[in-house]
Amino acid sequence: MKNTTTRDSSKLDRKTIERNRRIHMKTLCFKLVSTIPSKYLKPTKDMLSQQDQLDLAATYIKHLRERVEKLKGEKEQAMNMIGSNQNKNRIFNIGSELPLLEIKDLGSSIEVMLISGLNKNFMLYEVISVLEEEGAEVVTATFSTVADKIFYTLHAQVKILRVGVETARVYQRLQELITPLESWDYIS
Repeated sequence: MKNTTTRDSSKLDRKTIERNRRIHMKTLCFKLVSTIPSKYLKPTKDMLSQQDQLDLAATYIKHLRERVEKLKGEKEQAMNMIGSNQNKNRIFNIGSELPLLEIKDLGSSIEVMLISGLNKNFMLYEVISVLEEEGAEVVTATFSTVADKIFYTLHAQVKILRVGVETARVYQRLQELITPLESWDYIS
């Protein structure tokens, strides 16, 4: 009698384990299909069998791999283009024109883009001070260094919308700040 109960108990355990495994696999398949963008799904994913869902996921993964390879190729091509001296000189041959300043008036905000050499003659806080004195509050300021150039980007919000910010005046003040003084006339 004891032997029969043990066999029945082990059968129930196997059934329970198998049922739990199937539930777990179904949940994992649902999670996998839910990561696929809807434009790749057929009319409704509920109508697809589990095998169809797995095939669709495999096709989407293959598509993503191809896209990654294509983007790697484009990146490599771009890096080669930058790396070649001819193109490098064309892209970065702005040394004699430095520093460069561009201001975009975006209505309630301003974007300041500034390119300078490593031997710049101004401090970033001075640029921020000019913006704040003219009625703008700097929200973000980023910079990156490429070769011997520093690229700054500042985004500023207008403090008082009614008053605004006069971008021509900001440009003039920043240009005076960043442009090196070539000669001074001293009065003796």
